[in-house]
Amino acid sequence: MKIDHVGVAVRDIEESIRFYTRSFGLKVLHREDVPGQNVRVAFLAGAAGETAVELLEPLGGEGAVARHLEKRGPGLHHLAFHTGAIEQDMERLRAEGKPPLDDAPRPGARGHRVCFLHPKHCEGVLIELVEG
Repeated sequence: MKIDHVGVAVRDIEESIRFYTRSFGLKVLHREDVPGQNVRVAFLAGAAGETAVELLEPLGGEGAVARHLEKRGPGLHHLAFHTGAIEQDMERLRAEGKPPLDDAPRPGARGHRVCFLHPKHCEGVLIELVEG
């Protein structure tokens, strides 16, 4: 699988966009609110279309990103891998003792289907599978 994006939890998405665009020359590729995950996201990448950086800002006081910021502060939230067969990968990972957090893929940003794997099963890193 190839890396789709690296998720970064931020307190202020506009400030973070300014930081990444000014400091590293990244461009905003996509922005949206994802109510099902209670986050506002922005995807950024360089001119060559490398692996994207996804900035995640909580839309309120609830949700995984808000809890992450409360416990750990801003920084790396997850590593996402692109898959062309999310259900099959979820089944394979279940069989390997790495059960996804959800029973089925859920809607994610950019119209993609996603699922997450708990860090306790993934060498301490929250992993996202992205299909789309």
